Amino acid sequence: MASAGKDPHSNISAKGLSGEGYEGHYFWDTEIYMLPLFTLSSPAIAKNLLRFRYEILGASRDRAREMGHKIGAKIPWRTISGRECSGFFPAGSAQYHINADVAYAYIQYFLFTADIDMMLEFGYEVIYETARLWIDMGHFNEDDAFMINAVTGPDEYTAIVNNNYYTNVLAAYHLKWAYDLAEKLATAYPDKWERIKEKIHIMADELAIMKKASEQMYLPFDKALGINLQDDGFKNKAEWDFAGTPKNHHPLLLHYHPLTIYRYKVLKQADTVLAYLLLDNESDEVIETSYTYYERLTTHDSSLSPCVYGMMASRINQTEKAYNYFMQTIRLDLDNLHDNTKDGLHIANAGGAYMSIIYGFGGLRIKSDGLHLKPTKPAEWETIRFRLKYKDSLVTVTIGEQLTIETEKPINFIIDGSPIQVDGTIHMVYHGKH
Repeated sequence: MASAGKDPHSNISAKGLSGEGYEGHYFWDTEIYMLPLFTLSSPAIAKNLLRFRYEILGASRDRAREMGHKIGAKIPWRTISGRECSGFFPAGSAQYHINADVAYAYIQYFLFTADIDMMLEFGYEVIYETARLWIDMGHFNEDDAFMINAVTGPDEYTAIVNNNYYTNVLAAYHLKWAYDLAEKLATAYPDKWERIKEKIHIMADELAIMKKASEQMYLPFDKALGINLQDDGFKNKAEWDFAGTPKNHHPLLLHYHPLTIYRYKVLKQADTVLAYLLLDNESDEVIETSYTYYERLTTHDSSLSPCVYGMMASRINQTEKAYNYFMQTIRLDLDNLHDNTKDGLHIANAGGAYMSIIYGFGGLRIKSDGLHLKPTKPAEWETIRFRLKYKDSLVTVTIGEQLTIETEKPINFIIDGSPIQVDGTIHMVYHGKH
């Protein structure tokens, strides 16, 4: 709360106000790890943080042209003023997924608050301009599948790959919403829509391509393993010698050349598993099989990783593992687990601790049909209680021997996959393991 910018011209630096690490720059950490706290509890702050990306949209358009794109905007990987400040492009500019991360945060905020005025004023412009980049950089192959090549996903130990699953699936979500929102705004607010169309030169054929690309996005999958592959070439890499790597050689990037790391199946942080957390888009079987596969390959050298694996452990009902990851998350700076707290607190990890309770143990997912809950409770705790401000209604969720939900007006929930409308207070048995 102290570190969040309170006006549209500032954001949240990776170390907040607690240290000089990362020189005060802003990353995707804000949208994916920090914004949920504000979206769910302080929407006015969340809106200002989102508006920051609009304030730098001109610089993002300039960055896209610098990188050879004819249209669209490229959100800088590392910035304060809007200019790209990353000097290492394989783990900086190549992380195109930040465009989809920003769009995802806008969409989550909109679904949670129903703030259509934000979309009309500046939100849709950001979503559309950043979506244009996928069309400019991607292509349909001979089978008419949409491919996105030469990118780096969230895992910075795997760089410049083709069809990173996280990037592609988030891009598909991004493109779908760019199209769907255009239809919604054009129908419900025709006059304002015309002004938006004229301002950023929206074309019907471009929207049609966005729709097609979202529906025909290529998502790498290995039938033999039953998992989504992190990218086209990931399976063919050599195994990293985890057992033979000394503990004092972590994080790997401080002890091995990047090209050495890139040649192996080793992850710095959650990648495909993070996509599952954000979109909840695959079957339970695929999610659990993929989780098991990638967990053994992940070093968690990034502070952004343990919280994600913990939340997804809750998702697959491995509550003991989820609690262990949660303890790693909340102790990271208290116990200086990465030996770098002197450079500042890991603010995204702090956001991950908040998310671990609500998105992890609470099983919250924000979707267009309502609030999804799939509660689990660690054996160490008797009760979990959290509050949200959903569409101007205070919502209180209590997970104990039973699940209790309190609302101030009728709200649609999907509990363990079953829809229910709550108006007032309900008590129900839930099936989460504890």
